Amino acid sequence: MNGDFNTHGSVQDYYGKVLQSSADLQTSACCTAEAMPRHLARLLADVHEEVKDRFYGCGSPIPPALDGATVLDLGCGSGRDVYLMSRLAGARGRVIGVDMTEEQLAVARRHQDWHAQRYGFANTDFRHGYIEDLAGAGIADASVDVVVSNCVLNLSPDKPRVFREIFRVLKPGGELYFSDVFADRRVPEALARDPVMLGECLGGAMYVEDFRRLMAEVGCLDVRSCSSAPIALHDPAIAEKAGNIAFRSVTIRAFKLALEDRCEDYGQVARYLGTIPDHPHAFELDDHHRLETGRPMLVCGNTADMLGATRYARHFSIDGDKTTHFGLFDCAVPAVATADKPAGACC
Repeated sequence: MNGDFNTHGSVQDYYGKVLQSSADLQTSACCTAEAMPRHLARLLADVHEEVKDRFYGCGSPIPPALDGATVLDLGCGSGRDVYLMSRLAGARGRVIGVDMTEEQLAVARRHQDWHAQRYGFANTDFRHGYIEDLAGAGIADASVDVVVSNCVLNLSPDKPRVFREIFRVLKPGGELYFSDVFADRRVPEALARDPVMLGECLGGAMYVEDFRRLMAEVGCLDVRSCSSAPIALHDPAIAEKAGNIAFRSVTIRAFKLALEDRCEDYGQVARYLGTIPDHPHAFELDDHHRLETGRPMLVCGNTADMLGATRYARHFSIDGDKTTHFGLFDCAVPAVATADKPAGACC
């Protein structure tokens, strides 16, 4: 942003002083965009009430298969998602939360012992820092298996630097999985500088096409949408400011992999083994890849790599390699499986 507007200061004031609980939010931007999965809802019962009350995220950006993983939560706030992932990562894993708001971190930190006693192990680490400077928070190169963020990246005044930092700290094959607010056009600077619009996660919302271009610049050529929901602007004053801009809460999945910018066909077939905890019947890679246990699915080369060259590899069998190229992948999904084309297809 131009001028002397202090984005970080405005956000710190809004989340540290203006908001006292999730009930103070004026839009649905920072509220759950979809029902929390049952296995996570069960774990939520074991999270301290104050931590839950000071939670301002959108969606449930917590991917599966976290056992033993090192997970980084950007803008962890009061630590709700950190504590949920603490259970999933287990005693062999580690969950690091980074946030710039001391008031939020104070809530998260004062309940660390409470959660450790409840879980039977301690694997959480809360650090004060800025998501644009993860090195300053002590996060080393290629040290993290999974990066998550819950309605925070929109608050950054320097999003290109944030995504460069994310892909710096991710290990090869690591995953970025986050929920955030996106807009169908570029948000005018006047709205981006409005403290309430910014604090409600609307002022800094990314234009979807600018996000696509940004991800390509940092080397991520295939980004997948997992879910999407429109954002309701309950407050008339905020709705008036927004005008014709349409905002959506979207959950995104991306990997630190050398992927192609189009879906290419190498004749590969993926089968889900049904072995991911809490996902015995199917695994949803994104909003158009639902792999049923044991059922073969033709996939493009990128999808094959997402499943076979990441921590998910042990849960899938991938038939075929990239020796023979058959051209651009046919994205059409057959209504009925045939002998030469299993049901389902790539993007």
